[in-house]
Amino acid sequence: MTRIALFGGSFNPPHVAHALVAHYVLATQPVDEVWIVPVYAHAFGKELAPYEDRVAMCRLAVAELGPRAPGDRASSRVKVSRAEEDLASKPGFTVSRTLDLVTHLQERSPTSEFRLVIGADILGETHKWYRWNEVVAKAPLIAIGRSGFDAPPGTTVTGVTMPEISATAIRELVAKGKSIDAPQLAALLPREVLRYIASHGLYRAPTP
Repeated sequence: MTRIALFGGSFNPPHVAHALVAHYVLATQPVDEVWIVPVYAHAFGKELAPYEDRVAMCRLAVAELGPRAPGDRASSRVKVSRAEEDLASKPGFTVSRTLDLVTHLQERSPTSEFRLVIGADILGETHKWYRWNEVVAKAPLIAIGRSGFDAPPGTTVTGVTMPEISATAIRELVAKGKSIDAPQLAALLPREVLRYIASHGLYRAPTP
């Protein structure tokens, strides 16, 4: 039985806090792998960088968690999953919900056991989730951070907070023309993600 932690999000772009979460979960939780799962399209129609770019940036963001030598098993412990793309290709697809994702992955990997990584603040928003009780029954939670909210049975609330980093603020800095060498950006994004954003012209303000 492979124990897999699912860490989903827009990753628009993936930043150092995302990489820290992946590292922390691998280092402290009883899981064998962490799967980074970028959304294919935003549930509320918000504009995102192209899916292929976000997948590529996610791979770069967690590359430091990869192998240090040929055959190093660490390379298999963190992956970027394209499961949301698989869901989007199904007939009748409208929007991907967490329950759909977990069910899809369980069907594809019936010998795996899944956990769902969320921010602890999400525990106060469970009324917004589609069939929440079924989600947590299929994939018990690993909640990153501190929470004053009730947690479902089987939830691990870490009590450890990660840096507060706003992807919106990052995009705004890039749109304003900040260099990838600017301290404001260098402190927030993995180096290779910064280089990718610059070389692909992502998040730049439209030319008048």
